[in-house]
Amino acid sequence: MGKNRKSKRQLIRDEKRAKKRGRELAEEEERSAKRQRQHDADGQQELSNDDLFTYDPNADYIPFDEEEDGNDAAGYNASAAHPRARGGNFEREFFGMLGEQEQEYFRHADELLELNDFPSAEERHIFLQNVYREARGKELKLASSQSCSRLMERLILLSTPRQKKRLFGAFAGHFMTLVTHRFASHCCEKLFLMSAPVVTAELSGEADKDVEMGDADDDEPMAPEIAEAVKTSMEDLFMLTLDELEEHLSFLLSDRYGSHALRVLLVVLSGRPLAQAGTKSLLQGKSKEYVTVEGASAVTSALNTQTRAVPSSFTMAIEKIISDSTASMDSTALRVLAKHPTGNPTLQLLLDLELSLSKSKKSKKEEGSGNAAEGEGSVVSLLERLVPGAPASFSDEKSQACEFVNSMLYDPIGSRLLETLISHCPGKVFKGLQANIFAPRIQSLLRNDIASYPAIKVLNRLNKEDLANAVQKALPEIPSFVEKGRFNVIKTLFERCNVRGATAELGSLLQALTAACGGNWKHIVPKLCLLSEPEQEPETKEKKFQTPEAKSKAALISHGSQVATALLDIPGQPSKAIQNSLLALSPDQLLRMATTSPSTAAILTKALATPAQIPHFHKLLVAALLPNIFTLATSQHGNGIVTEIISTPSKGGGGTSSEGAVVVPFHLKENIMAQLERQERALRETWLGRNVWRAWRGDLWSHRRHDWVRWAKETDPEGERVAGMPKVSKPGDGEEEGKGKGKAGKAAAKGPVSGGKKSTSVNGVAAGKGVGQELGTKRKTEPKAEGKVDKKGNEKKGGKEEEGKEKRGKKEGEGKEKRDKKEGKATNGENADEDVKKEKKKKKKKGLGKEGVEGEVKAA
Repeated sequence: MGKNRKSKRQLIRDEKRAKKRGRELAEEEERSAKRQRQHDADGQQELSNDDLFTYDPNADYIPFDEEEDGNDAAGYNASAAHPRARGGNFEREFFGMLGEQEQEYFRHADELLELNDFPSAEERHIFLQNVYREARGKELKLASSQSCSRLMERLILLSTPRQKKRLFGAFAGHFMTLVTHRFASHCCEKLFLMSAPVVTAELSGEADKDVEMGDADDDEPMAPEIAEAVKTSMEDLFMLTLDELEEHLSFLLSDRYGSHALRVLLVVLSGRPLAQAGTKSLLQGKSKEYVTVEGASAVTSALNTQTRAVPSSFTMAIEKIISDSTASMDSTALRVLAKHPTGNPTLQLLLDLELSLSKSKKSKKEEGSGNAAEGEGSVVSLLERLVPGAPASFSDEKSQACEFVNSMLYDPIGSRLLETLISHCPGKVFKGLQANIFAPRIQSLLRNDIASYPAIKVLNRLNKEDLANAVQKALPEIPSFVEKGRFNVIKTLFERCNVRGATAELGSLLQALTAACGGNWKHIVPKLCLLSEPEQEPETKEKKFQTPEAKSKAALISHGSQVATALLDIPGQPSKAIQNSLLALSPDQLLRMATTSPSTAAILTKALATPAQIPHFHKLLVAALLPNIFTLATSQHGNGIVTEIISTPSKGGGGTSSEGAVVVPFHLKENIMAQLERQERALRETWLGRNVWRAWRGDLWSHRRHDWVRWAKETDPEGERVAGMPKVSKPGDGEEEGKGKGKAGKAAAKGPVSGGKKSTSVNGVAAGKGVGQELGTKRKTEPKAEGKVDKKGNEKKGGKEEEGKEKRGKKEGEGKEKRDKKEGKATNGENADEDVKKEKKKKKKKGLGKEGVEGEVKAA
């Protein structure tokens, strides 16, 4: 089918809008550039050592670099043509602006790449060649442009290793300005991330087999630095970039834009997976725009989810970055940086990398390579700077280490650094920290909104005895946890007791939770999911427009749902309590759980996959959901529950009522399918409904019901899929049946012809044998004397005619089975017997007519 064409009026209108938008963006970009130059020219007042720590918490940076003396102030002000960056000791460059036609071209190219509206892959390839050709020599302008920096990010995603090296060459010498620029910093981050797999490929010796899209222009002259960068390995290009940023590392720690690029560089150097949730939260904020392009996902997803091999020079570079960036800082400066909103995530990453590197070094020492680290005693680590003298200093309340931990406990930003320290610090340091600071007041820390998060990290590392003591102290606080919404604390207590095998503490926690929720198991889920409160408004995609009350309520529901899901994972009484509470809910409450929030819907999905602690739990739960099945099928969160039902077995390994098995009876699935069939038209009108109809094989149900039954039973255990599989007769059984027993033939004829292909073929052969053997056994009981006449006057044939009839009976039985198989009919034993009787009557009538005429002729 052809594409929808726009009218001439629409094209003219779109062109006018595009030109207007382009002019507005160009004016805005020019104004922002002027403001930036004016801001940089004005500079900021230098801070002395005495005023260093009287800072604005919301400032873009903390000037940890040693500023020049006041004697150079005149020279600084005089060089207004080369303004320095805010608080930094480098000159910020201005790369110029794109022309109006260039901006229009690149903006249009960006829109086309985003829409991916190309007739063929070849035309897309040619288009990209042209874009690369036009972008050569304009890389710095594109990266620092507000309207075209997204195009540069998309081009980096689609670039080959050779083109990435060209960009490194184009950016060389300007990285400090680029990483601290509002728009160019995103391009640098994307370049670092996309070049990380190239280092691993070069390290493993894999040749680059990709064909560069812009190879047609290789004859054009290139700048010397770009030509040299193309011939350089990616490892050396990263090291050259670090050399350029080396003297400004302490400034980049807290710079608004440069800190993100520094974090990306550290993750790339460490070889960590780039797609981990913890890594993403350190690299970017929640509101960061995600720029992608069609065709780049397959390249990026392959290496983002696994650990990458990195050269040894990268490990040495990480150690040097850690030492250089914190060498000039004392304990006060580190404390200031730990509470800075931009510097804290960078400090977290530095501490995490240092502790992981120290662990790897210790493992190497244990293997026998301890001589390599003889001179490391003089180097003071970042951990020692933060908590000097640990773990011995934790016993002194006035020590510097104790003051640092206490000051970070209740700070909303500093507590995150404390969480990293608790999670990755050595065992000796953790034991001292836990024994002297957290253990005596664990219950009060868990009660606090901010300090509860470091306390949770402590609970995750406790052994069984210490965990039991912490649970005993926290038990009286369970009602206040429920009242204040500290559901993450309750979840952690249950999970850790289950992991450590503290069965007695599990029972005590469940009893305390039940008492806090109303003294009955049936009140647990309504309390955790806030079902007694009025229903909240549907969640919007843009959470920034939600009111604070709606955000806090959604967070409480999410945390409470996680507690219920965690209890379902614990076999025994905790799981039984949640199942009992779910069965006590009304259909309207279940519908609200399934449709209002993804976290509450996850409880029902988890419950359908959890072994039953209550008899017939899954049957009762699905029966309660049955009246609202259509609403669930068309709901954003509830359609996953409907899909989960069809994937649940209809019979357990030991029968339908097998204890503890996950079983939904087959008749309930048929009832659900029947309801969906009645609403087929409404289901097909929505995308979610079409997904459910496809998952339940609705078309198969409408046209070939027996095939749908066979498919729906594929989730059952193999021995329970059919009522009784026919047994294949052994070689010795056929002779006995031919002698007059005929038992196997009758049994096969009565067996159902349902199941897979194998069962159909076996049943077909068995049924055919049964028909032939039955005819044989009936005739063998009658006298076989040739020439005798039976009651109806038919003359009995003997010997060969008898065998011929048996063969014909077998063939007819097999032919009947084949016809039934083609037409999709499942014949059972009773139908087979009736068919055999009808065939016999027809043959007897035909034989009676022929033999009667012959008898009259002989008599005449």
